[in-house]
Amino acid sequence: MGSMASELTRKSIDEFGEEFWKTHVATVNLYWEVISTYCNTIDFGNKIVKIYQDGMVADGAIALKIMEDSVQAGSKNYEVISKLVNRGAIIQKTEDLELVKKELDMLKSIPSSGSLIRKIIKIIKFKISRHKLLVQRDKFIAESINKTLKKNEIGIIFIGAYHRVLDKLPKDIAVKEMKEVNKIREYQKLLPFHAKKKERFKELTLYLKKQVVDER
Repeated sequence: MGSMASELTRKSIDEFGEEFWKTHVATVNLYWEVISTYCNTIDFGNKIVKIYQDGMVADGAIALKIMEDSVQAGSKNYEVISKLVNRGAIIQKTEDLELVKKELDMLKSIPSSGSLIRKIIKIIKFKISRHKLLVQRDKFIAESINKTLKKNEIGIIFIGAYHRVLDKLPKDIAVKEMKEVNKIREYQKLLPFHAKKKERFKELTLYLKKQVVDER
């Protein structure tokens, strides 16, 4: 994964320009600082707190090892989770291994597809298949939460913006979004068009960096 991440970073710099990419990375880092600050204020009380993480296909010792390795690799997401675990939270198996592996294998196959035309075909196939896989993954995630999150327990879910899990959860699970997923999704969609949508992109950037207000 390290080499693939480096390749994606290099391509992103080539596409957006180094200065803009640095600004984007700084925005993402500040976003995670905001999330971390809010998570530190969550009152566990005497309740069991369970963490559901995008791509997490294990629990127990394996989940903790994944967390530790990810923190060492520089994941801000897992840094937040690590702090929650240190306070007593429990990482839950969230996803189905086969579904996650299938999507990852498809993504990893694109750079080695050969000619530009073959890569384009692979990308098109990936986008079509990925939508179907996301639907399947979201269904599995929602079912996992419903089965494992008990009455009076607190669940904290970290999930990518293109997932649509919340509307699949039972109505008796009260949900609070730390950040509105629709705005995060819009920010990501506008990345390639930030120069043409400067004002809206600026608004969304400020939103990502804004402290979470607890209205409970």
